[in-house]
Amino acid sequence: MANGQGEQKKEIKVTCPPQMQSGTYSNNMVVMHTKEEFVMDFLMIVPPTGTVTSRVILSPGHMKRMIKALQDNIARYESKFGVIKASEEPKGKMEFHA
Repeated sequence: MANGQGEQKKEIKVTCPPQMQSGTYSNNMVVMHTKEEFVMDFLMIVPPTGTVTSRVILSPGHMKRMIKALQDNIARYESKFGVIKASEEPKGKMEFHA
């Protein structure tokens, strides 16, 4: 039993559609939030322009779990391959156009 209240762990089968299997490259990200959600826009910046390549919207609770998962993975990566040097932040002002 998963939580002591009679709930069984269920197997969840996840599929990745063929059009998403190659992924999308991003070299920048912008995060915005409201009380109810976080919005992450992943960008591909090639000066003088940039394009949103993906938008992910998360609840605050899920965002916190995702940050923990990312921190854990970075720690495992660095223990295996060495410390990651943070990239420099882009210079200049970014403007969004619909």
